[in-house]
This record gives sequence, C-alpha cells and structure tokens, in this order.
Amino acid sequence: MDVASGGSGGEPEWRGRAVSGVEYSWCRAVPGGTGTTLLALRLSRGAAAAASTVQTAVQALQDAHSVLHARLRGSASGSPTFAFPSSAQPPLALALLPVPESTPDFPSLVEHELNRNPWAAAAAASEPEPDAPPVLFATLYDMPPPAGGGSALFLRIHTAACDRAASASLVRELVALLGGDGAAAAGSPEDAAVHAALEERIPQRNSWKPFWARGLDMVGYSINGLRTSTLPFEVTGTERSTQMLRLFFDREETTRLLDACKQNGVKLAAAMAAATLLAARQSKQLLSNQQETYSIATLINCRKFLEPALDDHNVGFYHSAITNTHTIHGEEGLWELAKRCQDSYTNAKNNKKHLTDIGDLNFLMCRAIENPQLTTASALRTALVSVRNL
Repeated sequence: MDVASGGSGGEPEWRGRAVSGVEYSWCRAVPGGTGTTLLALRLSRGAAAAASTVQTAVQALQDAHSVLHARLRGSASGSPTFAFPSSAQPPLALALLPVPESTPDFPSLVEHELNRNPWAAAAAASEPEPDAPPVLFATLYDMPPPAGGGSALFLRIHTAACDRAASASLVRELVALLGGDGAAAAGSPEDAAVHAALEERIPQRNSWKPFWARGLDMVGYSINGLRTSTLPFEVTGTERSTQMLRLFFDREETTRLLDACKQNGVKLAAAMAAATLLAARQSKQLLSNQQETYSIATLINCRKFLEPALDDHNVGFYHSAITNTHTIHGEEGLWELAKRCQDSYTNAKNNKKHLTDIGDLNFLMCRAIENPQLTTASALRTALVSVRNL
C-alpha cells in the first residue's frame, strides 16, 4: 500500500491503494447514473431532535469500518485510487434538509435520493478533482405531517466501497446504534477493504485459467453480448431518472411460490429469472416462435471463497457475477425455463466462472460503458435481468 503524507499545514495523512478491476468498473459506471448503494431509515423523531443521535451513530459506523472514511481520488492515468486517512477525521457533515415539494412521501424521497449522484461530476472530470469526494454521504430529512411526520435518514455509499451484503449488515449495525446499543460497532476497526480488494484475495488455484480458454471465453462473451436483445426505449424528452417498481406477494402467494419451486426442484432466483424472461418477450408482441436472446447476470457474494474468508461484516465490494444467455421463443413453460436457468448457472459456478472470469467481465463492462451506442438509447446496461441467487 502506498503511503502519502499530509501537508505541513496540519492536514491529515492519507494512505491509498489503486482500485481493483471490479471497483474500477463501478467507478466508470457512476456517470451513467448507477453505482450508488442507498440505505434508508424512517425515524419517529423529527430531524432537529434526532440530529445529534444520528450524527453520533453514523460516526461510530464509519469508525467501525475504515473504508467508509475513504475518498475516491482521480489520477492522470484515468484509474482512481482509494485514499484512507491515517489519522482521526473530523465528524461527518450530516446534511439536514426539508422534504422537497416533489417528494410528498417516503417512497418518492427514496427515488429522489437514488438520483442524487455526488460522484458523477468528479468521475466525468477531465482532470483530477483537488477535493476528492468521500464514499459516504448522510442526509436527514425532516418529514412534516403531510409526509408522515418524523424524519428520514439516508446514507449514500459508493458501490465500489459497499456491496449489497455489506449494506444489509450496515443497516443492522446502524439500527442498533440508533437504539443506543453501542456494542454494534465495538472493537477494532474492520479494515479488510483498506488492505486488499476482491481480486487480490482469491486463491490462485481458483482464479487461474489457461490463456486460450480465456481468449475463447472473451470471444464468447462478446458475441453473446452483441446477440442479446434489448427492450424498446421510449424517448419522452424528459430527464432520465431512476424509479422504483415494487412487486408485493402476500404470505399465501409467497408460500405457493416457494412450494412450487420446491416441487419443481429449482431455486426462487431461477423461477423469478424465468418469469422475467418470458414477460420481457411477451411485452414485445413478437411473431409466434420468433426467437430472441436475453442475458442474466447472477450476482454472487464471494466472501466465503476468499483467503482469508470474510463475512458480511467486512464492508467493501466482494461480489462477482456469472453471466448466462438464453434464447427464448415464447412457447417455453415457466418451470422448464427455470430449470434451464438454474442448470446453466450451476454449471458455470461449479466451473468457478465467478472467480476465473472476473477480469473478463470487468473488461467487457468497461467497453460497454465506453461505447454506449451498443445499448438501447445509450442506457449503459449490459443485461436485461440482474438476479441475486438466494
């Protein structure tokens, strides 16, 4: 790890390391509107009454996970670095804001926060910014009675520094801290991500792949990417933004779905992927038996495959992906297609594709970002469905 000293004016010392391939791909994706991990909590107290408790809790969360103190610094070569403070930092600047008129309730406020991207300008700048943005921003909104009362706390974290598994762990810790249980973040600071990234922790025996096999896989991924169909994109003339769509199953529906998965010998992720593929094709009103190719990217938490093994308490980005393509003609049965989805995923995982192909997929993701004309309306999306395997 490189060590950079602070200036003579009493500035804190910083130590840094170059971002890995996975982290770099998320840094490149930020200007396109993705790459934000958002934690959202509703609090019963108003912002003024809760501010001090929130400030203390978030500061404790940062102190427990050194990567949350990091800043993303650009470089002339185009590859950013994670910079970590070597000494104590001033308290986090908690932003206290009123609820915007355009966000009358909590769900619309979540969408508003998803579309705030403090890293986009720095990532898109041609020259490195002198004041690198932190990986964590905290905002506390005062929710007036029409919006439900109380307050809403949001933590926006750069995805290169926090994946989904880590974010779930952080939510549990934050709730405990807000409730007064300081033990949630007790002990020595967790700093696995400070010292090494995902790729550096994969055992060589699991990441090695012959040169020719790597070349064939790269060609295969590229061809499949060009063959993949896309959904139509309606140009409305309005600014693009992220919105949330919620599909709610009640207890009875959930039980029926899980029982059907068990009876057909497939996991829930495979069933949901198959249903989405069939719905996507049906939405395009194609001719009977007209085939289209769709892609599925299955995200995998790799912490248990690393040396030393990590758990979800270790904050950082430790996910990889397995990408499979499927040709759909519209006449497939749901469970037939679900079994096909699961078998292709299982075969790839048994062959350790989630460990051997990380570099290949990162390379192709960056190429897609550099050539947005390859995707519908330059949307920078490399797959129709992204599935987390349960």
